[in-house]
Amino acid sequence: MTRSAVVILHEDTVVLIKRVRDGRTYYVFPGGGVEAGETPEDAAVREAEEELGIRVALEPLIAIVHFGANQQYYFLARITDGTFGTGGGAEMTSPADSESGSYQPLWVALADLLTHDVRPHQLAAVLATQPALMAGPVLTIEEAKPEREA
Repeated sequence: MTRSAVVILHEDTVVLIKRVRDGRTYYVFPGGGVEAGETPEDAAVREAEEELGIRVALEPLIAIVHFGANQQYYFLARITDGTFGTGGGAEMTSPADSESGSYQPLWVALADLLTHDVRPHQLAAVLATQPALMAGPVLTIEEAKPEREA
């Protein structure tokens, strides 16, 4: 499966989705599956609107994360329009005790990233410790698949 996500930075914060699922709390970058006929770029823009209620302009691809045979593309993005927190995607209204769990968009301080279970872990670590690397070449990350993927 191919997934695409956005990394939206503002000052010393980044947008994440807080997930509560199966009694666990973890955080992911806003994004989701690339649908038939979509490019990873198209999917990143669509997912930002569905999950966050905002329109974004994509900046460079900053990371490709491999989870076994699955690939995830992470794009830097900036907000161009919309109201943060008003995403209308079906997943945004699911309760924590549902199969898909709950989704809550929020801003998290870069300094706090390592105190949370942020997935993918290696991308969160780079943002927390070396955010200037986001302006460099695309990171390629091999990540172990969590027990149950976001």
